[in-house]
Amino acid sequence: MEHTQTSMSNTGPQCVEIDMEVHKVVPPPPKSTFQKLKNRLKETLFPDDPLRQFKGQPLKKKWILGAQYIFPILQWGPNYNLKLLKSDIISGLTIASLAIPQGISYAKLANLPPIIGLYSSFVPPLVYAVLGSSRDLAVGPVSIASLILGSMLREEVSPAQEPLLFLQLAFTSTFFAGIFQASLGILRLGFIIDFLSKAILIGFMAGAAIIVSLQQLKSLLGIVHFTNQMGIVPVMSSVFHRTDEWSWQTILMGFCFLVLLLLARHVSLRKPKLFWVSAGAPLTSVILSTLLVFAFKAQNHGISIIGKLQEGLNPLSWNMLSFQRSHLGLVVRTGLITGIISLTEGIAVGRTFAAIRDYQVDGNKEMMAIGLMNIVGSCTSCYITTGAFSRSAVNHNAGAKTAVSNIVMAVTVMVTLLFLMPLFCYTPNVVLGAIIITAVVGLIDVPAAYLVWKIDRFDFFVLVSAFLGVIFISAQGGLAIAVGISIFKILLQITRPKTVMLGNIPGTDIYRNLHHYKEARRIPGFLILSIEAPVNFANTTYLNERISRWIEEYEVEEEVAKQSNLHYVILDMSAVSAIDTSGLSFIKDVKKAMEKRGLELVLVNPLGEVMEKLQRANKAHEFMAMDSLFLTVGEAVASLSFTVKGRTSSNNV
Repeated sequence: MEHTQTSMSNTGPQCVEIDMEVHKVVPPPPKSTFQKLKNRLKETLFPDDPLRQFKGQPLKKKWILGAQYIFPILQWGPNYNLKLLKSDIISGLTIASLAIPQGISYAKLANLPPIIGLYSSFVPPLVYAVLGSSRDLAVGPVSIASLILGSMLREEVSPAQEPLLFLQLAFTSTFFAGIFQASLGILRLGFIIDFLSKAILIGFMAGAAIIVSLQQLKSLLGIVHFTNQMGIVPVMSSVFHRTDEWSWQTILMGFCFLVLLLLARHVSLRKPKLFWVSAGAPLTSVILSTLLVFAFKAQNHGISIIGKLQEGLNPLSWNMLSFQRSHLGLVVRTGLITGIISLTEGIAVGRTFAAIRDYQVDGNKEMMAIGLMNIVGSCTSCYITTGAFSRSAVNHNAGAKTAVSNIVMAVTVMVTLLFLMPLFCYTPNVVLGAIIITAVVGLIDVPAAYLVWKIDRFDFFVLVSAFLGVIFISAQGGLAIAVGISIFKILLQITRPKTVMLGNIPGTDIYRNLHHYKEARRIPGFLILSIEAPVNFANTTYLNERISRWIEEYEVEEEVAKQSNLHYVILDMSAVSAIDTSGLSFIKDVKKAMEKRGLELVLVNPLGEVMEKLQRANKAHEFMAMDSLFLTVGEAVASLSFTVKGRTSSNNV
């Protein structure tokens, strides 16, 4: 540690005395390659350190903790009581009243038999109740995943002409979605879904909600021959080219029930305590419309109905999984996309309500739970399921305390499958369309989109790209475009890192961006730059060119202002978290180039990994002296100012 006292002229004739201790820059403690690899893998795959709870525990306790980690129900189950059961029964029955009509509706959205939607509301919730860590998540089919599944499979297989093959591919896609989801959790690779940023999801969900709603015009208008394409142009073209198929009876019934459902939703949004109004509205609409159709024989007057539904519990479908080479690529692709979308939605919903109720949701556990839920579901006649926001919001508002509410919902659906299926025979399809529209309207989040616009225009561009891509191309096309733009943004940030010129805030040893802090002043003889990104092979060429330009611009400005000549270029590396061999070569090349100009390169605050690699490179090539390394910009300027003053005096003589 050195003690330095100097005076600097920051603002012309004014002198500022700086009395500062100069600290030595030291390398980090030595670690073996194995230790570094171990730490890197731990931070990458186990940032939450799930094994810390096992440290110092006896063997029996470790087995108990291990079982509780795999099966969260064992953690809260022993403390379960009648008071909690009462709350869970109420919430379970409430979400069942929503899940039954939604299950039937979403299955039709996926071009699957309506009964598959009810099957998917029975087995998956039971699996999640055992494996899931969220108390509020209500599991079942969701609109967006149903839309994507149906549209992707329909590109190659017609659900009308080959219904059995279409069903087999739906189950197989669900199987691959589950495999992918569970693998992300087991391998601790959940960061992959982080590529779906909030901006992407807002735009994607809004676009998908519009497409889903437009698809329901087939049911709301009574059109028989409707387009199989998903874009807004072919859908609207199909609507107006089939005006001869419009049915005024269907339009009247659809309009009335749509208004009823939207009004119920509005009431619940305005007064959350009346959550049961919107929760019960779909089932109420189904019952009323079914009674009307049955009483007036409306099926004979242009109103289409569901028809007879199969009674009984889920039949096993493991023998229906199809791994034929001709369709393997399709089911893998469909499973991957629907798996990512449903997983992202489920985890986001779970974390949202966990934050409200102040408890933690383990993302990796959720991935394994949702994945295994879909694997089991694919073998029991279920298609892709996850936690839906609307259903989970009702579950939360109804007072759910644990995942038992999912069990209660599943039992209610089971009773429906066993005894109540004949009652749905006369349910009109137009009401199912109205239920879907009401459910997806909440996915259009205009305030969130406006907030993105106010905060980050590039993110808003990504949001709009996802939105337009979905409504004009396809759901998967819009998603791919938005993810591609986001990755391009990341690459741009890596290859074109930000560099800024720093100046001193008078009266302090603080150095900040000259263009940000107007009171900051340059230090004569010093060019102080800050690199705000890791230095690697992707950006060394740009950084070399940018630093050269900084020097040229600085020298021109000094010459015009007739100030002292430039002597030192200081690189503040506080924000450089990593460096590779190309980065080290870049520093070496910059130092040589500056020596030719008569300048000296100084590095400030190289972080642990950077300092360690600098030390190794220095031992091999001796290109960076230790007196060119400083802990802070203030210390560097204070220490080197004597030299600048001496050079200036010599030049004046």
